[in-house]
Amino acid sequence: MKTLTGTYYKGRLKLDKPFKVEKPIKVILSFDEEEISELKLADFSFMETQELLKDCNTSFSDEIIEERRKAV
Repeated sequence: MKTLTGTYYKGRLKLDKPFKVEKPIKVILSFDEEEISELKLADFSFMETQELLKDCNTSFSDEIIEERRKAV
């Protein structure tokens, strides 16, 4: 098992050091207890999400279906 460190903020994870992999891998994300704050609806932005996904050429549901097919 490899341990990586980084910072999670506004739905994004930024690793402290680059980490390259050849194929998708499963991960476990743990938060330091003193760093956890309660999420509120105001923490999420529909407009920001649209901006982040503007270059996405597939649908979220298609990606979930494909991921589940690969897992079987």
